[in-house]
Amino acid sequence: MRLLLKKDVKGGRVGKKKVKSEDAFKVTKLPEANDVIGIAKKMLGGDRLLVSCQDGKERLCRIRGKMKRRMWIRLGDIVLVSPWDFQSDKRGDIIWRYKRNQAEWLRKNGYLKT
Repeated sequence: MRLLLKKDVKGGRVGKKKVKSEDAFKVTKLPEANDVIGIAKKMLGGDRLLVSCQDGKERLCRIRGKMKRRMWIRLGDIVLVSPWDFQSDKRGDIIWRYKRNQAEWLRKNGYLKT
C-alpha cells in the first residue's frame, strides 16, 4: 500500500493519507436491496456512462468519487449500479466494477444473465 503525503491547507502541517490500490478490492460485492448489475454500453464524458441493467432498463450513471480515482471503467465492463431514490429507472450511481474472474463467477452462480 502506498502512502501519499498531503499538505494541510490551514496549518501547513504534513500528514499521511492512505491511498488504496485496486488490490484492496478483491472481495466480490454482491447486489443488495435495490442494487442492479449492468454492462457499461457508452462513455458519455466526464464521470458519466450509459449502462444497460439486468432489469431491462438503460440508466445514465455516474461514477462515485471514491471509485473515480481508484478504478477505470471501460466499455463492456460489468458494474454494480445503485439507482437513485428519484428517477430510479433513469439514473443511478456506479458503486462497483467487477473484474473478469468475478464476472465469470457471477454468471456461474446465476447473478448475471447472458
